[in-house]
Amino acid sequence: MHAILSASTGQEQLLTELLVSYAKIPVLIGELISVEIWKHKIFPVLCRLEDFKPRSTFPIYVVLHHEASIINLLETVFFYKEICESAEDSILDLIDYCHRKLTLLAARSANGQTVTPMELRPEDLASPSSMQELRKQAETMEFEISLKALSVLRFITDQVESLPLSALTRMLNTHNLPCLLVELVEHCPWSCQEAGKLKKFENSAWHVVPPEDQVKMTKLDGQVWLALLNLLLSPECQRKYHFDGFNKSQLLKLRAFLTDVLIDQLPNLVELQRFLSHLAVTEPAPPKKDLVLEQVPVIWDHILKKNAGKWEAIAKHQVKRVFSPTEEELKFQARRWAQTYSLDMMEALAPNKPRCGACGTEAAKRCSRCRNEWYCTRACQVQHWQKHKVACNLMAGEPRRADDL
Repeated sequence: MHAILSASTGQEQLLTELLVSYAKIPVLIGELISVEIWKHKIFPVLCRLEDFKPRSTFPIYVVLHHEASIINLLETVFFYKEICESAEDSILDLIDYCHRKLTLLAARSANGQTVTPMELRPEDLASPSSMQELRKQAETMEFEISLKALSVLRFITDQVESLPLSALTRMLNTHNLPCLLVELVEHCPWSCQEAGKLKKFENSAWHVVPPEDQVKMTKLDGQVWLALLNLLLSPECQRKYHFDGFNKSQLLKLRAFLTDVLIDQLPNLVELQRFLSHLAVTEPAPPKKDLVLEQVPVIWDHILKKNAGKWEAIAKHQVKRVFSPTEEELKFQARRWAQTYSLDMMEALAPNKPRCGACGTEAAKRCSRCRNEWYCTRACQVQHWQKHKVACNLMAGEPRRADDL
């Protein structure tokens, strides 16, 4: 978390040097995939356990949020070539991770599923009945993680010339990323129609787009088009990619989206337009089948094989040892989390002003004890105390009397 905040305040060069020097990128990728597997294998078991009534679900939320924190950090630093190179063999695992996220994103969009963001308040996380809410929050978080994975993949394609041969083969032939990106252009998961209005997802929220801005390219649109440029116009990619009948027909769908308005916003797309026009009237030769020893990703398969058939036992062990802390342990963890997540710095970077926990209006004051909840007036703070006190006691320590407000 502190690494993300440092990068956001313009100190990413120092952060990049540290991550490369201490070989932390492969470690982060391993952590990312471990949490992903935990979400798919362990978290559903926890949600099904009828006798699991946690005092607080915040420890589980921290695990879910860990994946979002890591992909945020990777999105911030993968802009740099040395970071991409320092990933070494684990770049294959990261490519597979991004492919899984984008496939899920494209599938949901093709089925007409739109993610509506929901916000969990601290008192919700402190409630034993909030496992269902936590599950909904995990679904919303998955959507945002997938969008971050798109940015990471685009930064990887920026370095196609320096990537290992196996990485290029995996992107083009194993996963056929060009066709997957065409699906994203077609269905645009970060855009939807609601009550006759166009809404787009930017900065972690859905916004209504005014009519004059509806043809404006968003950052996410740009990431898809730049990734397509990198994968289709690179000579090495053209040599390795198989432009068979299906792939060719899919790629030619892009011509309908390459309007003059779009090209004015990203002039490099003129080259892609020319390439597609040439592709439409030619039959590219199939790639040569070179005899090579291809590397394969190992992190995902290793974790699955090592723990096959043990997922329920692992979940029950974690319920007993990790997710059922005593009240004192929970308070100690809460204080550590409060220190780790540096609330003052995060609030300074937040795009929106804080809102009152009681009435929802903009707030300038916050609870002096836990410093986690905001209020516009003292009256709202007193009114909200019964809901807030559980989270406040958890974050700050000793119980508090009502007259101490």
